[in-house]
Amino acid sequence: MSLTDEQRGEIQSIIKENLDRAEKIWNEHRTFLSKSALDEESFFRADSAMRELVPSRIPDYPIVDSENPKVGKFIALVADVRQSSQHLLCSISKGGPKIDMLERVHHEMAALLPALEQTVYYQGGSVTEYLGDGILAIFTINEENKEEYIKKSYRAAKNCIGDTRRIVNDELQRRYSLPPLDIGVGMAMSQGIVDVVGVEGRRHAKVIGPCVYYASKLSCGSNEIIVNNTMYNEWPTSEGGRLKFTHRNLRKTSGYLVV
Repeated sequence: MSLTDEQRGEIQSIIKENLDRAEKIWNEHRTFLSKSALDEESFFRADSAMRELVPSRIPDYPIVDSENPKVGKFIALVADVRQSSQHLLCSISKGGPKIDMLERVHHEMAALLPALEQTVYYQGGSVTEYLGDGILAIFTINEENKEEYIKKSYRAAKNCIGDTRRIVNDELQRRYSLPPLDIGVGMAMSQGIVDVVGVEGRRHAKVIGPCVYYASKLSCGSNEIIVNNTMYNEWPTSEGGRLKFTHRNLRKTSGYLVV
């Protein structure tokens, strides 16, 4: 099921609002941003006897108790941009797009990431992390209605590489004459632990499990959806179903391309 007209309009509004904000920020801080370098951040788990109740964006887990982690079943969805480092480091030839390098990436991500988040939200998932040039989204599975959760997560993935990507690309082309973005989506299902990580007072709620690892490894296609073996094996079947799966051997894992 594609996005409805109302949803398309909402995605367009989100893209335009965030691009307006990106342009404002860029214009206010142009000199500094043009010269700044990208910093790496690392997060570590701190041992502490202090109990914390951490707000969470994980569906069905609004609060996570640092002393009481939970186990559940999840679908992780990772969507990220192909060749985004080239967008940042390689200048576009003169006479082409109106912006390039850091300004280009800044505006592309300002448009794309919230649009992807809203697309996932329509199907009951939640983006728990922005990954620089992509998103990590989580769907919490109820075993009694597992097939419906698989279908919803697939609809979200399909719309990310379909309607939403087209809407983003249309606006980026209209404003800046930029070439279209390509997106890879990886999806994986597994058991996971809902826990908190980070330092005392600044902890983050996370799903820790194979689904997150494999989803990130499987998001290597170009406008393709690749799922892990578990999700493939549990995929609901129906007579006359239109979806087909092609096995893919990847560098560090394997999965199934959804056709």
